Amino acid sequence: MRFISELKIGDHVSGIYLCKSKSSAVTKTGKPYDSMVLQDKTGAIDGKIWDVGSAGIAEFEPLDYVDIVADVVDFNGPQLNVKRVRVCSEGEYDPKDYLPVSERDNDEMYKELLGLIGGISNVHLKALLEEFFVNDEEFIKKFRFSSAAKSVHHCFVGGLLEHTLSVAGLCKMYAKKYTFLKGDLLITAALLHDVGKVREFSAFPENDYTDEGNLLGHIVMGAEMVSEKAKFVEGFPKSLENELKHCILAHHGKLEFGSPKKPALAEAVALNYADDLDAKMETFKEILFSTAETGWLGYNKLFETNLRATKAEE
Repeated sequence: MRFISELKIGDHVSGIYLCKSKSSAVTKTGKPYDSMVLQDKTGAIDGKIWDVGSAGIAEFEPLDYVDIVADVVDFNGPQLNVKRVRVCSEGEYDPKDYLPVSERDNDEMYKELLGLIGGISNVHLKALLEEFFVNDEEFIKKFRFSSAAKSVHHCFVGGLLEHTLSVAGLCKMYAKKYTFLKGDLLITAALLHDVGKVREFSAFPENDYTDEGNLLGHIVMGAEMVSEKAKFVEGFPKSLENELKHCILAHHGKLEFGSPKKPALAEAVALNYADDLDAKMETFKEILFSTAETGWLGYNKLFETNLRATKAEE
């Protein structure tokens, strides 16, 4: 098969891909057509079926693996003009080829996370982290293989774990530089700031918002999960629990960015900047890796500016 990252405008494609989503619509002239998003482990691409109902187009549903014949056309970037579709049977494909996966080894990342927990001195915070990442096998499995987002950044298997470690690493650096910060509180908040995402998003290959995620969001759910686990830690100070939950509730920084509270603690400020920095750097990296362009890359909504790849040193 040819991976999506290798496709170029003008290519003729024949291969198996995962149908991430599918919808039906009509043109301005009333002609029906189907839109879809196809993905493999290297990325995703939009596709269109203009000849709905023709002999070569079989019925299929989102999350089906489909064998397609298509042309890569230019429509604000590469898009597939799909000519034929066939639903595949198990054994015709390896799911590992179709799910985006972290470049880092998952076992190594989990060991790194356990190492960070081992470095926590506060007995209550350490015990709380162990309730999540050592004692709760169901949570651990979901956390290790979850995405950190539906789109934008770290939207791959292991993305939540990778993002969490990056944020914790930045926070560790902040605590070393700004010695008035409570390091144990800050590192604990970094490790727990996105735990609500195991409930906000469904598992791969769907990786979409759950009902609970749409209604509550990962920030509120994360604070609730901390309260749930703190009950299992004998003598957990209420004031410390409130400070930790505040860091989680404020980690998006602003009300308009989804935080129920704005940062009122120095540790919450540090966590907000660490989370924002890692998300933006990962987003920029993914933009750079998704294109062969070396100059200006166009306007990006997240950064609110026209982006450019850094020129190589001469």
